[in-house]
This record gives sequence, structure tokens and C-alpha cells, in this order.
Amino acid sequence: MVLGVCVFVHLVTIIVAMRGDLSAAAILERTQGNWLWFVFYVVFLLAVVVHAPVGMRAVLDEWLGWRGTGIDILLVILALALGIWGLRAVWGVFV
Repeated sequence: MVLGVCVFVHLVTIIVAMRGDLSAAAILERTQGNWLWFVFYVVFLLAVVVHAPVGMRAVLDEWLGWRGTGIDILLVILALALGIWGLRAVWGVFV
């Protein structure tokens, strides 16, 4: 549910920015230092970090029959990578 709401807000924001003909610089002016957007995107990131490995587990199990410790390790690495890359992106938009 949280991920769905975040995706919806993100898409609406993209549409508003595009209709307003905002440049990347104009968007960054609005997001830099804005704690509301920072918190929103951190929540969005946390939802992705939880959701993506769960979905990948189902896909890898169904397509490849992959189960066990190996997939657990891979999915932890995936979650950590998404978290690190995502936090870098969120921080880059905030500062």
C-alpha cells in the first residue's frame, strides 16, 4: 500500500513538473533543503527496498526454481544495493 501511494505521488509530481515545463534545475530548486520531499523519498525508498527482493524471490523461484540460502544472500545484497544507491539519489536531490 505504501509503495503504491508513493508511486502515485511520484507520477503526479512528474506530470505536474512536465506540464509546468520545469527544467531539472527548477525541480532541484524546489527539492533542495525541503524536508518533506526528503522524508517522502526515504519512505518511498524503504518501500522499494522491502518490495523488490520479495518480488524477485517469487520471480526467481517461479522461473528458475531457485530456493535456499543462495537466493537469500542474493536478495540481501540486492536490498542493500538498492538502499545505498537510493539513499545517494535522495541525498543528492536534497542537498
